[in-house]
Amino acid sequence: MRTLVRIVAVVASLVIVLSFAMFAADQGARGRDEQLQKLQEQIAPPAPGANAERLREARHGKLREAVDDANDFLLKPFAGAVTSSNPWVARGVPALLGLLVWGFLLGLLANLIPQRARTVRDWRTGQPI
Repeated sequence: MRTLVRIVAVVASLVIVLSFAMFAADQGARGRDEQLQKLQEQIAPPAPGANAERLREARHGKLREAVDDANDFLLKPFAGAVTSSNPWVARGVPALLGLLVWGFLLGLLANLIPQRARTVRDWRTGQPI
């Protein structure tokens, strides 16, 4: 059980970091003027609604959309934590909160789960000591 919780914490953290890195790459690829125009039109929230989801699916490939969907699921509890017109704040704060909860706290929980006692064996005979 301990290993499973640790794996879930690592996978959730990787999904959040990967999704944020893809968001950062998207933001960096656009020109300054295009960014300002997009900011005024609409900011992509960390867990978008149905209409924004369909638009995003049309722009991205299947792998990217799978990562974004997993990220949406993981960050849904933190989506309303920040209301900012800056897309980096709107995406970054929920990502940091998600890493804190899903990565750090779930990792601490994994350390609190008791382990099975290991039996020490004699290397020559294979018998318990």
